[in-house]
Amino acid sequence: MSVPSLPVEFWDARYESEQYAYGTEPNAYFRQQLDRLPPGRLLLLAEGEGRNAVYAARRGWQVTAVDFSDEARAKAQRLAVAQGVHLNYLVADLTDLTWQQPGAYEAIGLIYAHLPPLARRAVHAAAAASLAPGGHLLLEAFSPRQLGLASGGPKAAELLYEPADLARDFAALHVLHNQEAAVVLHEGAFHAGPAQVVRLLASRS
Repeated sequence: MSVPSLPVEFWDARYESEQYAYGTEPNAYFRQQLDRLPPGRLLLLAEGEGRNAVYAARRGWQVTAVDFSDEARAKAQRLAVAQGVHLNYLVADLTDLTWQQPGAYEAIGLIYAHLPPLARRAVHAAAAASLAPGGHLLLEAFSPRQLGLASGGPKAAELLYEPADLARDFAALHVLHNQEAAVVLHEGAFHAGPAQVVRLLASRS
């Protein structure tokens, strides 16, 4: 997770520690949904230190990860080496859309990839377009009800997602699941405790 609305210097500073800010285990919703899919090509946006990417690679996925933090990439590659897998990890700003490849991926993950509304809509549209026929898109992010909770996430309401926002963003896909949920996070030091999240699963016909 790297929230692109915060400067890259913030994320480089967070990731330069030897400790993994969000742990080394995958996000629970991501793991649950990915385990139901046959391996193929996977794109992970705002992937951070690689916890989801490495898990997917261990499950046989061909993983392309994108984040704008060099420190995040270095941590992810160290985790990949430690677990004996390979990642294609691109250092790029999500909003440049240089990662977009129409119809290229059997699965796309956006796990806590928080963006301002205009950038969010552009990135989500590019992600939907990059999904192969029959592919699935998985998203988990904080909802506005997260404000005031100490378990992480942006502190500005415009960076938090409502299910209705996601329904509009991914209207070109078949939305299978799009709901807010109360969860307890156990994802390293910066995602810990009760949280309010929105979870979406969508597919391309």
